[in-house]
Amino acid sequence: MKNKIINFLRDAFPFIAVIVLWRLSVAFWNPAGILAIIPVFYCSFVRPVPWFPIAAILCCFLIDYRFDTLFYWTAMYCIFYAINGFQTVFDLTRVDKNALHVFMIFFGVCSLILALFKLNITNMIHAIWLFAWVSVLYIPITALIKRVYDDR
Repeated sequence: MKNKIINFLRDAFPFIAVIVLWRLSVAFWNPAGILAIIPVFYCSFVRPVPWFPIAAILCCFLIDYRFDTLFYWTAMYCIFYAINGFQTVFDLTRVDKNALHVFMIFFGVCSLILALFKLNITNMIHAIWLFAWVSVLYIPITALIKRVYDDR
C-alpha cells in the first residue's frame, strides 16, 4: 500500500509542480506564475510524461489569464509542440543539460516577442530579467523533477 502511494505521488509530481509553481505567483520573482513554464517545457519535450500536454495547455492558458495576454503562451506552446512533432533532426530527450539551450531559445523568443508588443525600456529590462531568472531556475527545477519522477 505504501509503495502504491509513493508511486502515485511520483507519477503526479510533474502535474503538482506545475500547479504549485503557477500558484506561487509573486510580482517580481514569479510574475503570473511564469515559472510553471519550466515543468511544462521539460515534461512535454525533454522527459515526456503521459497525458501531460493536456495539463500543459491548461497551465499555459492559466499563465495567459494571469499575464492578461490573450492565448499568447498557449499559442507559443502549441506552435513549439507542433514544430517538435514535425521535426526529425533533434531528439530533445537526448540533449545534454536537460535541453537548457533549447528552453532558452524557446523562452527567449517568447519573451522578446512579448516585450516588443509594448516597446519601451522598462519592458525590455523586465524581459531580460525574466529571461535570466527563468533560465537560471531551469536547472534546479528540472533536476528536482528528474530526481523525483525518474527515481523508480
